[in-house]
Amino acid sequence: MRQHVNPLSKYFYDIEPIPPIKEIFSQDKRPIHLDIGCGSGAFLFDLANQNKNWNYIGLEIREKLVDKAKLKLENESIDNLFFAFGNASYLIDDFINNCPGDMVSSVSFNFPDPWFKKKHHKRRIIQPELIYKISQLMKFGGLISIKSDVEELFKYMDMIIMNSKSFINYNCPYFEIIEYYNPTNLQTNRENYVRSKKLKVFEKLYKRI
Repeated sequence: MRQHVNPLSKYFYDIEPIPPIKEIFSQDKRPIHLDIGCGSGAFLFDLANQNKNWNYIGLEIREKLVDKAKLKLENESIDNLFFAFGNASYLIDDFINNCPGDMVSSVSFNFPDPWFKKKHHKRRIIQPELIYKISQLMKFGGLISIKSDVEELFKYMDMIIMNSKSFINYNCPYFEIIEYYNPTNLQTNRENYVRSKKLKVFEKLYKRI
């Protein structure tokens, strides 16, 4: 079940900024992956435990899920994972000032809320403004990954990213996969569920140019 939270609510105008990288990661020179809409963080916990050569940041707009993830993080010795609550667009806008432009190597959008009604499309997480901000934050050659089980949403996200002119479609060659944020292709709970039902997962990679 998807829990709807209106990202345009005034409630999200005030943010708790993501601290400078040196304050949140003991090894602050590692490449950074942002997972936007990370839920309770199960996917990122798996990634962070598996791939110690990367730092992971999860952004989530549902506060209770972030609180749950942070509580779990306190009980585990993981030094390459951080969670932030809020509207991703506002968080990233602030983060641009605190993060060197060549440290964010990849960004993922895994099964975001489709907001089916046309009048609600403006609430969808991928918007031109956000993609522009990501392009400012990401190093050249960095990757965006999108996944969805809703074809109409997938086409919408693809259109927004391609129209930005900052990214191109990209097929990641095998020799680069070992350097990727998810080298063994771990899957989110949602993806596992969709595939178990024999439903199609729409996915694509984009490269910063």
